Amino acid sequence: MLIAFSVAPAVAADDTGSVSDAVARAISVVRESGLPHRTDAMFTTIEGEWDECMAVVKRCCDVIAEASPRVGLVLKADIRPGFTGELDGKLARLEAAIERRTGVPAPQDA
Repeated sequence: MLIAFSVAPAVAADDTGSVSDAVARAISVVRESGLPHRTDAMFTTIEGEWDECMAVVKRCCDVIAEASPRVGLVLKADIRPGFTGELDGKLARLEAAIERRTGVPAPQDA
């Protein structure tokens, strides 16, 4: 399965409103999990089995809760048993479809 999630304190630690330090702790949990993952400006996507993915999401929420009395979590899952490598596979199929449609290959950094 793929789980795309965003977790952050609902209450900032200081007057700047920044939550990056707390989010960095959560991303460390993801990286230490050993699961395939990708982080962008809005979400982190992890790939694995249901229980292992949900355990990582829970631990990320727990780490954020250490910094804030309230935690915000947004989660979207693609549950497709029997498939692996979808973190990259879905993007490859999308880029191939765009190239078939437009004749324009994907940018090299995509």
